[in-house]
Formats: sequence, C-alpha cells, structure tokens
Amino acid sequence: MKSKRHQKILELIQAHPVDTQEELLRLLRESGFEATQATVSRDIKELRLVKTALDNGKYRYSVSASKHASDLSSQFYTFFSKSVYAVDCCKNFVVVKCHTGMANAVCEMLDTMEISGIVGTLSGDNTFFVMMREEEMAQSLADELSKHMQGR
Repeated sequence: MKSKRHQKILELIQAHPVDTQEELLRLLRESGFEATQATVSRDIKELRLVKTALDNGKYRYSVSASKHASDLSSQFYTFFSKSVYAVDCCKNFVVVKCHTGMANAVCEMLDTMEISGIVGTLSGDNTFFVMMREEEMAQSLADELSKHMQGR
C-alpha cells in the first residue's frame, strides 16, 4: 500500500502545484487513499520531496534534484525490486513490466537517476519503455536492471 501511495504522491505533485501537506493529504483522499497528516509527512521525507519556487512566487513540492547518486541508486533499486517482475530488451529499447499501478513511479525514479545513454522514457500503468541511444546501451541497462529484480 505504501508504494502505491508513494506512486500516487509522485503523480499528484507532477499534475498539481501542491504546496502544503494538507493539500497533498486532500488530493490523496480524493484519490481513494486514506492517510493521516503524519503519514504524508513521512512520505514526503522518504520520497525526499522539496519545495521549489515557481515563476509566480508560489511554491510546489517536487522531487529533489540534489540527491546523492549512490543514495538515489540504492533507493531506486529497493523500490525497483519490489515493483518489477520482468525486464526485456529489443534493439535500442528496454521494456520493464511492473505490478499494476507501479510503472509511473519506477519510471520517474529511473528518470531522476540521469543514466547516460537514455534518450527518453514512456510509461503506462504496468509497463514502461526506455529508449537508449544504442543497442549495446539498451542491453547493458536491461542486464543491470534484471540483476535487481526480486527473486533473482
């Protein structure tokens, strides 16, 4: 439930200029997630969300751009191992199959890692695609991701 709530939080802060924990809690509840203010506060800390300034002087929550690479990598692979059940490669694409509702969150975390060779990503509800610059890069990424799937 926590990982689904985290995914929803990432979706909500991307779609709305959320600037308070209370607003985030309201949006979560409207989305069918029962949570408390304390839970939302912990989620914000665990996801390492920060408030960033907008052009109009207001603020909004966003994913921290100042995460340390090793810390971010560790968090990503922990989340990845719990959310992904298949990784495949075709030409310069990597296809990642996730449990229902998890693809957006995993893909978003992968995007923040700024891995060299990634041209772009495209995510659905349970699958996301990673377009790599070269076939060899795609195979290398697929191999690396496969190592981190639960049960391997």
